[in-house]
Amino acid sequence: MGIPAGLLDIGTLADLSNIGTLFAFALVGAGVLILRYREPDRPRSFRVPGGPIVPIMTILTCLLLMAGLPITNWIRFFSWLVIGLFVYHFYGHKHSTLGLENSPGTAPVKREMP
Repeated sequence: MGIPAGLLDIGTLADLSNIGTLFAFALVGAGVLILRYREPDRPRSFRVPGGPIVPIMTILTCLLLMAGLPITNWIRFFSWLVIGLFVYHFYGHKHSTLGLENSPGTAPVKREMP
């Protein structure tokens, strides 16, 4: 992180940080919605009043804030996203325990749920 911080201006790094964080929050909101409908009986430590309204508003607010960022930031964001997916697909997925479980010729790994 020190090298990019020394080479890029603070505005560029702030914009990349903003779009990445907003995208992550939007994904969390979508994940909450998906889990609410796919696994309604899953134990939850707390409930949010408003039901699905809160995650929907989270997604919409994040997308609205992301829409206000410059187009160059979107290009950088999608470039890093593609690079990250490329690295995950060709290295991370093949070296993960889940990837090893699903590959032919390997013994199944017993996983315990917490």
